[in-house]
Amino acid sequence: MWGNRTRAAATALALWLAFVLAACEGASVATPVPVTIRIAGSSAMRPVLRDLISAYTQQHPSVLFNLRGGGSTLGEESIRSGAVEIAASTLFPPAPELGRPAQPGDERLVRTPIGLNGVALIVHPNNGVDELSLVQIRDLYTGAVLDWQALGSDVGEVVLVSREDGSGSRILFEERVMGDERVSLTAVVMPTSEDVVEYVARNPAAIGYVSRSHVAQWIEEEDVEATPPGEPAATPAPPTVKILRVEGQLPTRAALIDQAYALTQPLYLITNGRPTGRVRQFIDFVLSPAGQAIVARYHAPIR
Repeated sequence: MWGNRTRAAATALALWLAFVLAACEGASVATPVPVTIRIAGSSAMRPVLRDLISAYTQQHPSVLFNLRGGGSTLGEESIRSGAVEIAASTLFPPAPELGRPAQPGDERLVRTPIGLNGVALIVHPNNGVDELSLVQIRDLYTGAVLDWQALGSDVGEVVLVSREDGSGSRILFEERVMGDERVSLTAVVMPTSEDVVEYVARNPAAIGYVSRSHVAQWIEEEDVEATPPGEPAATPAPPTVKILRVEGQLPTRAALIDQAYALTQPLYLITNGRPTGRVRQFIDFVLSPAGQAIVARYHAPIR
């Protein structure tokens, strides 16, 4: 009798242990369901978004990102249609009284500012010009000034470089610099700021405009807080282009924050309605001290 009881107790104990082990094994293999966040829009924001995504996914490996460019206009069209979860845009909000009409669906969009960008004017390092006024830039881009000699340089006939339709940098440039004038039809049109930098670096007579994110390493800053704590300061590569002062100002972080630089624009992450779930978590990270330190590598942080 005692043998039967012992065997029964041993069987019950074995079943209980098997249940506990199965429960532990099930808990150990459970993984978060992967989530994909699609982002499209501003090519000016692409460098900083790449770094932000890299830092975020180190802590949240189950979140995947599909990052595409196409320009701010395309990004805003994509978020209105529901093709993406986040639009990256440097466009100012709609303001009909200022000539920026609202589009259908704009009333649902939530714009979260994450920083400030400056559109930098660049020339070849061999160009003797260091500074231009807005009027001089307009004269160059309308074709009123055809040779750099008129501005004190000897690099020859001016080669204009512009951006494609839909670019937030082009929209700002045409609003702030060109006004009612049109960019000369002789201008070379490039799809991204990176392409503009490469073209100007190869052509001594060229002038172009780019997001500061593509030339930030060559802008001298008074503050040194953009390097994350504990990380050594990076040694910039020799500049391939020269950044011009516009109305006496370079697009430094301080000049952007003070609105002292003439070609300053906002950086927005736009959602269709208030962000929720992983999208909200990512945007919260961008606005956190760690995220804003990454933003400061390329732009002026908002916080």
